[in-house]
Amino acid sequence: MTLDTGYFDGMYEESADPWGFQSRWYEQRKYALTLAALPRRRYADAFEPGCSIGVLTALLAERCDRLFACDTSTAAVEQARRRAPGARVERRTMPQDWPDGRFDLIVLSELLYYFDDHDLATMLDRAVNALNPGGTLLAVHWRHPVPDYPHTGDDVHRALARTPLNCLVSHTEPDFLCEVFVQGEPTSVATAEGLV
Repeated sequence: MTLDTGYFDGMYEESADPWGFQSRWYEQRKYALTLAALPRRRYADAFEPGCSIGVLTALLAERCDRLFACDTSTAAVEQARRRAPGARVERRTMPQDWPDGRFDLIVLSELLYYFDDHDLATMLDRAVNALNPGGTLLAVHWRHPVPDYPHTGDDVHRALARTPLNCLVSHTEPDFLCEVFVQGEPTSVATAEGLV
């Protein structure tokens, strides 16, 4: 079963930062690698579902003209709004509250393993269909199994590999996967800048 809002509300009742996004070097390093994996310096329209308390959201906002972020937890949304004033942050539950519109960047960070098979397929379908031509989908997930989660990070990245998107970047560590997929033919950063 997909983890529901109550699961996340319980996490935020126990701690304002239950995963240590602000304090752990692991998270800071992962965010740096995540941002470095993005092939474009700047994006016009971006979407970050499952933004949690907005630590990554604040960093993404610096690279986006317009960033729409959301989370299912009211407590997380309140923190994200304060942390990332340059982003539009709303309370929404995925996949049923997926927004209208299309995006140049969709960031699925530490999110997809919370969904059961049906909702995971729905999330991926909506993400693929919401990407503008040439758009970027960035996915980052913890690889170690968590008993509460319906899937592992490896599971969801195998599902991403079966979408019609093309992989441009794949960074694998024992702890997490960071991959960038593009809508259309993948073009390296050096090629895009005319270096090759």
